[in-house]
Amino acid sequence: MKKLISSKRVEFLQSLEDFRGYSDLTIKSYDEAIKEALDNVEIIEEDNATTINLMPYRIKISQLNPKTISKKLSAIRTFVKFLNDNNMKIFLKADESIKVAKTLPKPISHKHIIEALEHAEFYEKLVVTMLYTLGLRISELSSIRLNDISDKWVRVLGKGNKHRDVPLLHITKVLIDEYLSNNCPKIFLFEVNDERLSENSLRYTVNKVFKRVGLKVTPHQLRHSYATALLNGSAPIADVSELLGHSSMATTQIYTKLGSALKQQNYNKAHPLCGDEQC
Repeated sequence: MKKLISSKRVEFLQSLEDFRGYSDLTIKSYDEAIKEALDNVEIIEEDNATTINLMPYRIKISQLNPKTISKKLSAIRTFVKFLNDNNMKIFLKADESIKVAKTLPKPISHKHIIEALEHAEFYEKLVVTMLYTLGLRISELSSIRLNDISDKWVRVLGKGNKHRDVPLLHITKVLIDEYLSNNCPKIFLFEVNDERLSENSLRYTVNKVFKRVGLKVTPHQLRHSYATALLNGSAPIADVSELLGHSSMATTQIYTKLGSALKQQNYNKAHPLCGDEQC
């Protein structure tokens, strides 16, 4: 079974590049974590199912810092999900998460987003614009139905099956109307063969748009850009939290830290007494 699992590794790594747009460095780190884990885990086969016991591997990497351990375990979880999605019945044991310090998200600058949109085809422009102007998760974009869209609002189905209403900018509504005039979706905004377009397909579209301008960008980074832009524009944090569909305002507060960091950087660049070596 270990040989069979290992043989799927190349296919999995290719999917990270094709559908998620991961960088070569990230893919390499996934590959190293998976190979390292397979050399140390215990694999148990019983009752037509396979269990991978991570405990021996966790003991081996226990001296690493929590963030590194978390990344390695995340790579393994993603790989196992891929295996299960490809008809392999595999369970993980000793898969408990560990707490790591929160890091600041990495938004994409407005300038780079506009540059990418200038090189985008119409459908691609609509996908990127909706993510950037509505602050959506990729799963939420995939789930938007035609009857969720009004002239000024979009009703979004978020985590925990909770709905929220997000303001629809005029520029985004114009793109949606033009898209609908040239396409005939029946239920969902984005469909293929009368079925909802997959998250991976939408994610690939975003990756492709930004790759043309030499950037590696994920849909979630556009959500970060949306949140950061609102907070830097003095939008109340409670409103931003609601628009993002956060269950707790504490989750949104990480963006305020990012805003402060950016303001400090801009101040250092702008003030005449702040040379590179002084500030």
